[in-house]
Amino acid sequence: MEHLLDNPIFNALATGNQYLSNGDAQIKYFSKEVAPFVGLKITSAENFKALYDIVPHEGPFVFFSTSKVDIPSPWQVLNVIPGYQMVYDGDTQPVDESILTPLTDEHIPQMVELTQLTNPGPFAQRAIDFGHYMGVFAGNKLVAMAGQRLNPSPYAEISAVCTHPDHTGKGYARQLMSYQINRIKAEGNIPFLHVREDNDRAISVYKTLGFEIRSDVYFNVLGKW
Repeated sequence: MEHLLDNPIFNALATGNQYLSNGDAQIKYFSKEVAPFVGLKITSAENFKALYDIVPHEGPFVFFSTSKVDIPSPWQVLNVIPGYQMVYDGDTQPVDESILTPLTDEHIPQMVELTQLTNPGPFAQRAIDFGHYMGVFAGNKLVAMAGQRLNPSPYAEISAVCTHPDHTGKGYARQLMSYQINRIKAEGNIPFLHVREDNDRAISVYKTLGFEIRSDVYFNVLGKW
């Protein structure tokens, strides 16, 4: 039987992220303003064709797979980025919540600016709609943040973990990650995340916190043009 995390986008849009879901029983996707992710109930040429016909813009789109997938035409494969899916197996973490600030719509410009600088992964204008974003500020400047993304219940993904280059080494990422771990566990869910294969520094931090690699994952970047 397929594990929920083998197909995290479709299962998230069918459960915890259902309020953000577009599509039908076989094909699901987020609005472009929220995230570029698309998911199929069954990975098949027929469903890829139906997805091509139903999505209302040209992309780019991102399709997750735990093994390499042959993407049929007329899709164009723009990139395939290897990575890992990691699941948390540990206790709650100590957190200094006094340095953390909930992020709201007024912070979106700074959130987008920080992700464009640090490139933690796709971050669209309305990614904040996933919820639970927290940040660290130096004065009025956002210098670190982390939030939640996919929620294939009972799993909840920690995402957009990033720190401004001028503020690394201060433990901000660990504090933000620990906060998210505790929040997710308090809700009875299981934290997980995705990371690029070549992001050695982040992988090391995640392992010291208690995350273990569950699976390889491929981020298939697709376009219609």
